[in-house]
Amino acid sequence: MQFSSFAEFVAMGGHGFYVWLSYGVSAGLLGLLVLLSLRNNNKVIKQIRLRQKRELKLKQAAHIQQDQVQQNINSQEASS
Repeated sequence: MQFSSFAEFVAMGGHGFYVWLSYGVSAGLLGLLVLLSLRNNNKVIKQIRLRQKRELKLKQAAHIQQDQVQQNINSQEASS
């Protein structure tokens, strides 16, 4: 279908409102989907970083505790 003017193209034979509304809603929803996906992705990355920090702290605490236990064993063996 060809249009002789831009106004006819926009009017789409009387259906322009529905056609352009559909395009607008679709573009808006796709934009919203992109924004929400990016926000969710950043949230997940932040949660992963926090979990990694917690795990590192737990490993360090376990290592310190293991060193203290070993020192206690060594000091008990030395005193015996």
